[in-house]
Amino acid sequence: MERCGLEHDRRFVLVGSDGRFVTQRELGVLAQTRVRVEGDRVVVSAAGRAPLSLPAAPAAGERVRVRVWEDDSEGLLVPEGGPWFSELAGVPLSLVYMPADVQRPVDDRYGEPGDRVSFADGFPLLLVSQASLDLLSERSGRPVEMRRFRPNLVVTGTPPHAEDGWRRFRIGDLGFRAVKPCSRCVITTRDPDTGVAGKEPLAELARYRLQDGKVMFGMNVIPDREGEIAVGDPVEVFG
Repeated sequence: MERCGLEHDRRFVLVGSDGRFVTQRELGVLAQTRVRVEGDRVVVSAAGRAPLSLPAAPAAGERVRVRVWEDDSEGLLVPEGGPWFSELAGVPLSLVYMPADVQRPVDDRYGEPGDRVSFADGFPLLLVSQASLDLLSERSGRPVEMRRFRPNLVVTGTPPHAEDGWRRFRIGDLGFRAVKPCSRCVITTRDPDTGVAGKEPLAELARYRLQDGKVMFGMNVIPDREGEIAVGDPVEVFG
């Protein structure tokens, strides 16, 4: 665990010609890609295409500006990535990597000095309880895939949406702060295999998880420090 999130997580971003980030919100076809880490390489694949193999941590490259929502940041241009994703999506795209020396701070309304975020929307981590997803699946009348919500942390053994009330908790010996409910967007309605959008599960969530006009599911989380966590670690809530 690094201050800006899990190792390798959301360190790469796709941008358009204006330097603004591009996601499945605009290009559902991106859902068809699969990413895996193999040693010091990141391998991206999609059906019918030769895999794209990249250094997991590029050491050099042209510095370019990147805008994620209203945050201006920068990163290293990864030249071999742009053509691969551009051909897949049918629009010009560039791939950019965030090196360790780039410091993108968390919104100071929620973070503390030293809190950082990668190219994620706004926070280092997203936590969802399995019980919350199980309740949504029950209400929807069919299983809903957890990957529609893209959490970094999934906890078990809690009531549905218990995470709404968490403020401080520990996984193993590493402390975390739950700072803000996560408002959900159209990406949750895209089939995680095809990228085709529908109405669910956002429509069902809106029936019981609407707060101030936004649909909430999961909590945005910030680690207190660097450290290690593992699948199966105990979770202790203490605030």
